[in-house]
Amino acid sequence: MTPQPDPEAGAAVKAADRAHVFHSWSAQELIDPLAVAGAEGSYFWDYDGRRYLDFTSGLVYTNIGYQHPKVVAAIQEQAARMTTFAPAFAVEARSEAARLIAERTPGDLDKIFFTNGGADAVEHALRMARLHTGRPKVLSAYRSYHGGTQQAVNVTGDPRRWASDSATAGVVHFWAPFLYRSRFYAETEEQECARALEHLETTIAFEGPSTIAAIILETIPGTAGVMPPPPGYLAGVRALCDKYGIVLVLDEVMAGFGRTGTWFAADLYDVVPDLMTFAKGVNSGYVPLGGVAISAEIAATFATRAYPGGLTYSGHPLACAAAVATINVMEEEGLVGNAASLGASVVGPGLRELAERHPSVGEVRGTGMFWAVELVRDRETREPLVPYNASGEANAPMAAFAAAAKKAGLWPFVNMNRTHVVPPLNTGEAELKEGLAALDAALSVADEHVR
Repeated sequence: MTPQPDPEAGAAVKAADRAHVFHSWSAQELIDPLAVAGAEGSYFWDYDGRRYLDFTSGLVYTNIGYQHPKVVAAIQEQAARMTTFAPAFAVEARSEAARLIAERTPGDLDKIFFTNGGADAVEHALRMARLHTGRPKVLSAYRSYHGGTQQAVNVTGDPRRWASDSATAGVVHFWAPFLYRSRFYAETEEQECARALEHLETTIAFEGPSTIAAIILETIPGTAGVMPPPPGYLAGVRALCDKYGIVLVLDEVMAGFGRTGTWFAADLYDVVPDLMTFAKGVNSGYVPLGGVAISAEIAATFATRAYPGGLTYSGHPLACAAAVATINVMEEEGLVGNAASLGASVVGPGLRELAERHPSVGEVRGTGMFWAVELVRDRETREPLVPYNASGEANAPMAAFAAAAKKAGLWPFVNMNRTHVVPPLNTGEAELKEGLAALDAALSVADEHVR
């Protein structure tokens, strides 16, 4: 579609937003939301006719891009047939969505509990783990994000937890591996893996294995920095869970449904969790949907014992119809393979080439359509371009970088001292190169802050 400027309509949308919409994670009077007029494929545009290539996939969820006609048609057809129905009944769209998801999850994760999004998927996964084991505690990693609801934000390992952390949620945090900013003084991936596993087992021992219900990890941490774990780490965590009778929960809300070039990031590491959370890419966010994929052993716990949890909109027919259509589109168009091949041939090499030319780039890491660029003031010391959790003037270098990207027609995903490259999985090679060129221009602005 060709954007048609309509500044008057845009001003009206903006005025209504500022008068009535309360935005998440924001100081309400300090934000200036862009009024969006439309979106299609990998692009969206404003009411002034400016078009942006979206390297954020919304919030890393539009895995098939905006307005895919087959998914839009599926939602319309479902709305005409049955817009909604209570979750206690068997409904075709719900049953088919569960079947298609279960076919793709690893191991015996064949039962699907539907939620409205990723945060409540985490809430229910942890509830299931506690009920299954009869234990109270959950271990989770620093440098993680699991959602904004009460339990999910408490297992989160970034500053968004602080305001809601009452220290009564039964959560203990530990350090997961990340060689670039190692907490274990490691020099190799092998050392990082071994020392991180030793640290985790020590944490388990000192907390008391018999008190720990679950360990929850993002298979590949997303918002915290796209940090693929070193070879052997997830297998090592799986072994520790088996040793101590702990439930392993893998959070695939961001990494799942093709984002990493596989259906789930767990496929990259040949690890099967006991519970797996998902959302976002399951239907590209066209209608809110999330869920928990449940192993046979945990499902059996609730075979004759009622599971004490549910949601009015669990398995909503419109959302499930969108999931069915999205999964079928991903198969028909080969989008999982497309993410793997273009990630390996275009995105990864392109970002590494930018790293060679821009002194502000400390590290590039990722896989598929799931990448992060770490921005630094000094490559030798690895000092971040802005301090941890910076805001206001302290965050000015990253704000300048983001503004330069937008000026070049790219909408970037910026978090702390990083920019993430997470476009839709069906973004074409030419579009990816267009985005990399815009990043090139924006990184020149970041370079101005290098010592």
